[in-house]
Amino acid sequence: MDRRTLFGIAALAPIALATSANASGGGGEGGGNQPSFTRMPTITATIVRPDGRRGVMTVEVGVDAADPALRTRVAQSQPRLSSAYNTAVARQANGMRPGFAPDVEALVRDLQAATNATLGRQGGRVLIGTVMVA
Repeated sequence: MDRRTLFGIAALAPIALATSANASGGGGEGGGNQPSFTRMPTITATIVRPDGRRGVMTVEVGVDAADPALRTRVAQSQPRLSSAYNTAVARQANGMRPGFAPDVEALVRDLQAATNATLGRQGGRVLIGTVMVA
């Protein structure tokens, strides 16, 4: 992938996340003034670059929960979710071959499974903003 394209996508991702969070928060039903999207801290893991040196894989993750009770559970479980996400991203980073792009579909599946296991039920949807390898 062209480096300029990757940085262009990375620059637009926060704008897209903010736009989607604002769009999902203003329902007009008068009930919830809390947004349903909870942004998690950025997750990083080490990778091996094609020249043999160490690199970094960075993933921006958030959880969208429409149910108010589940939204509260997500807010209370942020440390546990961050730990589960760190494990999932590290597992994906360790499985990457040097010089190849990460398998984002498998990463999303692992993060969603970690979310469901941590929250104890389904309903919280994992949203990924940026996956960047440097």
